[in-house]
Amino acid sequence: MKYGVLHETVYSYESPVVLSQQLLHLTPRVVEHQRLAWHRIEVGPSPAETAARDDYFGNPVTQIVLAAPHSSLEVRARSNVEVLARPAPAPAGPWEQARDRLRAGGEALLEPMQFLYESPHVEFFRELAAYAEPSFAKGRDLIEAALDLTRRIHADFTFDPKATSVSTPLRELLAKRRGVCQDYAHFMAGCLRMLGLPARYVSGYILTAPPPGKPLLVGADASHAWVSVWCGAGAGGVEAWIDLDPTNNVLVGDEHITLAWGRDFGDVTPMRGVILGGGEQELVVRVTVTPL
Repeated sequence: MKYGVLHETVYSYESPVVLSQQLLHLTPRVVEHQRLAWHRIEVGPSPAETAARDDYFGNPVTQIVLAAPHSSLEVRARSNVEVLARPAPAPAGPWEQARDRLRAGGEALLEPMQFLYESPHVEFFRELAAYAEPSFAKGRDLIEAALDLTRRIHADFTFDPKATSVSTPLRELLAKRRGVCQDYAHFMAGCLRMLGLPARYVSGYILTAPPPGKPLLVGADASHAWVSVWCGAGAGGVEAWIDLDPTNNVLVGDEHITLAWGRDFGDVTPMRGVILGGGEQELVVRVTVTPL
């Protein structure tokens, strides 16, 4: 599938901003199943400084500095992306096998091990493991168990954009069982990590208008989020990481566009920065994903 992606962010300020420094995670990653054919970021007013680099997790980022007074900030990221079909995952073996291998440690496992621990938006507490355990029976295949956890979260939680905010803790989310894709991903990552399984938080997009006969995926028209779980080192043809979307109860496929990944939302915020001035502000975000 080939897609055109338009991610628009508009800030309107009550009073002029005299200095703004922003970090943008708005460039899709180039990975095995995804190619970036074309990409451009448009900023208004024009920044005084612009720099591009990769962050700690290998995500492409753009840094901008606006040094002239401005009453609004508009950022438009345009991308043409090709997403390849992912092969169906083969059985990964008992889930304890991956957990125990990580416990044994080793330099080769440092990359997945950094996704084993608490992070600012994924705090640990006993109820996370208690929620996950019915899916992870002794000796159950890791992918089968992770898919079952995906299904249960989808069934037990209600998508509600008004129920939570970026700072809502997982304890409150578990009590309410209402939230958005970001909450679903944080919760599932917490469940997996509590069992000793590495889980990455993945940000991206999903198709805005589905093909005829296919349902609209929840979370379209905004940036989306899902989870990637480490399944081992590829033995028997199994991919090392498998992506799962608990908001929609699906294996991530060619309707998902990967933007960035990290420990949680804080590592991959689409646009984050500091401003001097501005007073009250209003934010409008629009995402459109169009099949090409």
